[in-house]
Amino acid sequence: MPKVTFIKDGKETTVEFEQGKLPFHEHGLPESFLDVAMNFGIPLEHACGGSCACTTCHLFVREGALNLSDMEENEADRLDTAWDLRTNSRLGCQAVIKGDVVVEFPMYTRNYVQEGGGIQLGKSDEKRDEKAEVAR
Repeated sequence: MPKVTFIKDGKETTVEFEQGKLPFHEHGLPESFLDVAMNFGIPLEHACGGSCACTTCHLFVREGALNLSDMEENEADRLDTAWDLRTNSRLGCQAVIKGDVVVEFPMYTRNYVQEGGGIQLGKSDEKRDEKAEVAR
């Protein structure tokens, strides 16, 4: 069973799933990071619905890159527009998981669907809520 660790705001969430048994709800490719995240309630932004038309599901692969599907041309072309593109960047909707892997959410994301198409902070609502609570 592949084990996937998502790192967001410095917090790790690890999930396991049995290949071929995960319900598919049209979130990116079956058993992609986006599909796995949506099945386990992990909030991975996907403004285009997982159709490889944006970069809001951009992730950095920390470990296990060889346990992912090969990058197709459409993913590579789309990634060229991602904020903070790195050699270990992948789109969560396109990278299909075949074994253990660790990914990190970037600090920022480009969301062209949002008015003005601006850059957004990638911090989760939880982190913002924690800071607001401490400030009170």
